[in-house]
Amino acid sequence: MTHSTLQNKTFVLLLVAVSLAFGAILWPYYEAVFWGVALAILFMPLHRRILARMHGKPNRAALVTLLLCLVVVILPLSFIGVSMVQEATHIYDRLRSGQLDFGAYLQQVIAALPDWLVGLLDRLELTSVAAIQQKLSAFSVQAGQIIATRALSVGQNTLQFVVSFGVMLYLLFFLLRDGPALGKRIHQAIPLDDQHKRDLSAKFITVIRATLKGNLMVAATQGLLGGFIFWILGIQGPVLWGVLMAFLSLLPAVGASLIWGPVAIYFLATGALWQAAVLTAFGVTVIGMVDNLLRPILVGKDTKMPDYVVLISTLGGMTLFGLHGFVIGPVIAALFIACWDLVTPKAS
Repeated sequence: MTHSTLQNKTFVLLLVAVSLAFGAILWPYYEAVFWGVALAILFMPLHRRILARMHGKPNRAALVTLLLCLVVVILPLSFIGVSMVQEATHIYDRLRSGQLDFGAYLQQVIAALPDWLVGLLDRLELTSVAAIQQKLSAFSVQAGQIIATRALSVGQNTLQFVVSFGVMLYLLFFLLRDGPALGKRIHQAIPLDDQHKRDLSAKFITVIRATLKGNLMVAATQGLLGGFIFWILGIQGPVLWGVLMAFLSLLPAVGASLIWGPVAIYFLATGALWQAAVLTAFGVTVIGMVDNLLRPILVGKDTKMPDYVVLISTLGGMTLFGLHGFVIGPVIAALFIACWDLVTPKAS
C-alpha cells in the first residue's frame, strides 16, 4: 500500500467519522433543522423577489421574509391551536359531567339497525351496551392516563420546544440569506456527475415545495370546509373537528372521511335524515373533491409520482417520523425513484 493510498483511506475514514459525529450532534434538533430547511426551500422564491426589491440588502430581505413566514404560517396555526384546545377542554368537561353519553348514542344506533345486522353484531358480542360501556370506560381511563402523561411531558418539555423553535427561526434566517451560496458548496462537494447532481437537487427541491404547498393547502381547505359544515349542522366543537379533519387529510384518499363519515352514520341511524344527507353530500362532493382535484394537481403533478406511491410513502413516513413524515416520506420516495432513473437505461 502506497503512502498516498493510505492517506486517502485515512482521510475518508476521518470524513465519515466527523460526519457521523456532526449528525449525532444535530440529531436532538433534527426537527428544527428539517423544518428550517423545508421552510427555506418553500419561501426562497418569495425571498428572491423581496431581495430584488431591496436592491441587494440580504439581511433586511431575509428578516422581512422571516416575518412574513411567521405571519402567514406560524401565527395562524397558533391561533387555531388555542381554539382547538379550548374546544377539546369543553368537550372533555361535558364527558366528565355526563352531558355526553356515548352509551346512549350507541343504543340509539343499535336500535335503528336492521335485525340481520343486529344478529351479526350479537354473534360478535358488539351489541351489549353495558359491555361496550365498560370497554369505553376502560379506554377512557387509559386515554386519560396517556393524556395526563403527555400533558406532563409537554409541560416538562416547554423549554425544549422554545429552544427548538428558536433554533428553527435562527436557522431559517441564515438559510434564506446564505442558502444559494451554501447550496453551491454542497453541490460542489458531492462526488457525482454535474447533470446527476442537478437532477437530484431539482427533484429534492420540487418534492419539498410540492408536498408542503400541496398537502398543507389540501389540509387547510378540507379542515376549513369540514369545520364549516359541522358548525352549520350544530355539531359541538367545529374547530376541533376541523383541525382533526385537516390533520387526517394528510392521508390521501381516506383522510377527512374518517371524521365526517361516522357522524353521518350516526345521523342516519338516529333518524336525523336531512343532517345525514347534507353531511354525506357535502363530504363526498365538496370535501372529497378537494382531495381528488387539488392533490393530484398540487402534489402528484409536480412530484411526478403515482398516487399509490404518495399514499404509501406518506403513511410510512408518518409511522417512522411522526407528523414530519408527511414530507420526509414522499421526499425519500422521490429520491429513490430519481436515483434508479439515473442508473436505469431509458427505452428508445
